[in-house]
Amino acid sequence: MNGTGKKIITIIQARRVSTRLPDKIFMPLADRPLFIRQVERVQAAALSGRIVVATTHSMADDRIVETCDRDNIDCFRGHPDDLLDRHYQAARFYGADIVLKIPSDCPLIDPAVIDKVIAYYLDNEEQYDYVSNLHPATYPDGNDVEIMPFSVLEQAWSDATKLMEREHTTPYIWERPERFRIGNVEMEGDTDYSMTHRFTIDYEEDYHFIRAVYEALYPSNPLFTVQDILDLLERRPDIYAINRHLAGVNWYRHHLDELKTVSAEETKKLDNNYRWKLSTTKS
Repeated sequence: MNGTGKKIITIIQARRVSTRLPDKIFMPLADRPLFIRQVERVQAAALSGRIVVATTHSMADDRIVETCDRDNIDCFRGHPDDLLDRHYQAARFYGADIVLKIPSDCPLIDPAVIDKVIAYYLDNEEQYDYVSNLHPATYPDGNDVEIMPFSVLEQAWSDATKLMEREHTTPYIWERPERFRIGNVEMEGDTDYSMTHRFTIDYEEDYHFIRAVYEALYPSNPLFTVQDILDLLERRPDIYAINRHLAGVNWYRHHLDELKTVSAEETKKLDNNYRWKLSTTKS
């Protein structure tokens, strides 16, 4: 429970199958599986409520359940591909009033960023049906936080029909600003690192980048922040260079013809990122 008396359930979706980087969630970070290190960071957020790892019924994901059991982490098993159904069923099972969605490819997520998004939603609960830090995104990719009341997630679960809407959980909501009131939290300082800094994991280079960040920062401060990482990259451009060619690579680039609310500004960010990549490649 939080100050409002409502139950927040934070759902971290995780499975071992990955076409681009198989079993990435079990890659080691500071001698533990990558997804466990992420869970630790989510647990450090003061407002994150009850944390549930939502995996699948696949036998391959038995290892996730066993690992969660050993670490006393709640684990729920659901549909392997319909992420909207998996989130809905997990939220319903745990009696959520408010649902927080965080993907398992964000092992560098900042607990303070999680709290900032939750606090903004709680402070403006009467104004918004959905709040994230993604529409538009300004934080480095890999700090994804989305929050909504269970009733809104249930509406999406009931009404969404497109494959993209089922696979990515929340597009049905944020694609309909005429139906749902959408709020956004931006990075402080009027900065935008969303297309130039990549803290998420989808490729081998991402893992090498994340591991290098952990090796540099974790021993002295396990709960290092976004700013700590940015400061490190200023000092260590060699670490920044590991996956900089992947900056701006995101799932929705394949769905621009379907997504009405990926605005002209977002398209401009994609174009600017392409030009930025050209300039950094030449340098």
